Formats: sequence, structure tokens, C-alpha cells
Amino acid sequence: MSTRNRRHRQPISHATEGDPDAYWLPRDSSGVLLLSSDPYIQEEAKRIVAAAGGSLRTAADVTEAVHGWDSADIVLVGSDIRELPPRRRAPSVLLGRAGEGDGLWRLAAALGAERVAVLPEAAAWLAEHLSMSGSPDYGGTVLGIVGGCGGVGATTAAIWLAQAAASEGVSTLLIDGDPWGGGLELALTDEPVPGLRWPDFQESRGSIDPAQFRESLPATGGFTYLSWPGTREPVRSPDAGAVAAIMDAARRGFELIIVDLGRNNEGVGRLAWDCDKLLLLTPAHLRPAVASSRVLDGLPPVETGLLVRGNHASTVDPSFLAESLGLRLAGVVPEVRGVLAGTEQGRLLELGRRKEVGRFAAGVLELNGAVQ
Repeated sequence: MSTRNRRHRQPISHATEGDPDAYWLPRDSSGVLLLSSDPYIQEEAKRIVAAAGGSLRTAADVTEAVHGWDSADIVLVGSDIRELPPRRRAPSVLLGRAGEGDGLWRLAAALGAERVAVLPEAAAWLAEHLSMSGSPDYGGTVLGIVGGCGGVGATTAAIWLAQAAASEGVSTLLIDGDPWGGGLELALTDEPVPGLRWPDFQESRGSIDPAQFRESLPATGGFTYLSWPGTREPVRSPDAGAVAAIMDAARRGFELIIVDLGRNNEGVGRLAWDCDKLLLLTPAHLRPAVASSRVLDGLPPVETGLLVRGNHASTVDPSFLAESLGLRLAGVVPEVRGVLAGTEQGRLLELGRRKEVGRFAAGVLELNGAVQ
């Protein structure tokens, strides 16, 4: 399996000298390129780009798109497109219709798109994304963690990394990306903590004030978190537009956002596309490693590192696993006695203070540029 390459954002603009409010406007010479022959997507893109203050050039097919593809600040691709110009950079956003469902994310993976915008719900998000992409400070880094198999401990690793980053003075948000996981907050504390949870953002659209977003969330262990409720009551997931608004507010409000992706479509299928980097966690055993390779195939095309959970009974060397999967070895999660009980009792933060955990977390964060 080939090594996965890091995604690079293309700045949408340069600042206009003497006009600090125009720093995000697209350059007249390039602007935004849309590759699509779908009239609906063309009209929506035209309206959205105009709202963002940019200029749009539309190409109906690959031949038309070749000229100007690499010079465009942002490349948008419609869901009617199945191939891209050869040897060109990946498109920035895949545009699709609300009724196209999970097929949009599969198509985005095939095309290598960085983001997915479901129209018309994500129109406000896309306009803001086009504007923010040219900002000198685009925002915090989003690091996603996904288990290669069930029960490998991705949530535990995510919590320990958030705790370690916060201890280094990095403003950190931990996001629970698994609505079926029972609520990440139950592993953090056995006491109720005031603040908003995922269902409270169902009606969110457009821009969320980052300061208000940060202050509305619960915090413990030095970091802020957004969790699914740890209750038995049924909850409804926010739609794609609300999730996009939340992730943009997270970027603008925190230096580091760690996402516990889970292994379902809510996390891997959607939130993974907002991640700048990913960490795949697998046990050091053969069968889980094979399962992890299949999970890897479904991840977005961003820089991905391998975490290995090893113990005295491990049968496969972590470095060999990383080489076999075509990934960089990011770290080995230590075996800590009492993790299962700590998860049930809301005591994982206590275990995170152990020296071996601190060494593991510090190494992973430094390798991923989250701490100096």
C-alpha cells in the first residue's frame, strides 16, 4: 500500500495593500474554478462564490478545466464528475446535492477532494470556507483518531493526547465523533459538567462565534470537549450544515482539535474530511492489522500516521506493521493497568498522568506538530 500524502491548502488570496478588510478576496487573475456540467451546481456555486466576494470560472468538462486548474486559488468539483485532469492537484471541495447521500463521501475519496459540501444546506459554510481559506491564520489543526478494529482504545488515546496537549498550554478541544459510543464524557468524569452537547447544535448554521462556542462547552482536565450525551435518551444527529459550522468554529476557537472518530459513517464518513491529519490505531496482531488496512482504504487522502497498541503478548513488530501499511509509525500506546475500569468509572484522566502515558502522548504530539 502506498504512503499517503499530506493535503496542502491553497491560499485563496493575498492581502490587498492598504485594505486590511480585503485580505481574503480572491485574486482577479485566478479566483475559484468549478468543474461541473450540472446546471444546479453551477448556479449554486455562482451564487455562493459571489457571496464570498470571489470570482468564478466554470468548466463543463476535464478538457476545459485543464487550463487554469493549478493556478486557481480554489478548485470545486461537482458530483457529476468522475475523472480529473491528469497529474493535477486534488480539488478543494466536492459539491453535491442533498439526496445523493453517502455516495458523495465515497466519490470524494475517489477524487481526493479535501472537503464535501452538500447543497443547499452547506451553502453558508462554503461561502465562509472560501473566505477563510485565504486568511493568513486559517485556524487550529484538526487531528483525527480512528481505531482499525473495535475496542482497540481510540477513545482512550484521544483523551490522553488532549490531556497532554492542554498540559503544554495548547488550547485544545476534544470532539466525540461517535454518536453510538455511549458518550465520551462518561470516560472523562463521573460528575455532571455543565455545557452544550452535540444535540444542542442541531439548528446551527453559517458562522458560529468562536468565543461563544468555546465558552458554551464543558471542560475538564485542562481542555474543552464536545460529547454526545452519556444518557439513554435517543438523540438526533446535526445535519451536514450544522457539523460544518461547528468544525469551522472549532478551528477558529482552538489551536488543536482532536476528534475521536469512532468507526461509523458519522465519524469516518464525515468528520474525517475535516481533519488535517489522521492517526490509525491498531493492536500489534495480524488479524486486526488486516482489518486496519481496510479501514485505511476508506479514509480521506490526508497525512496518516499509525499508532500501535502493544503489550508483552504482541506478535507483530510495530515498525513492520507501519511499513506494511505504508504509514509512518507515530507511536506505541502503552498498556496501562486499570484502563477498562477507568473508562467505566470516568477516571481515564487520572491514568493519563502516568509517566509512560505522558511520554507516549508527548511524542505523538511533537511528531504531528501540535506542541514544540
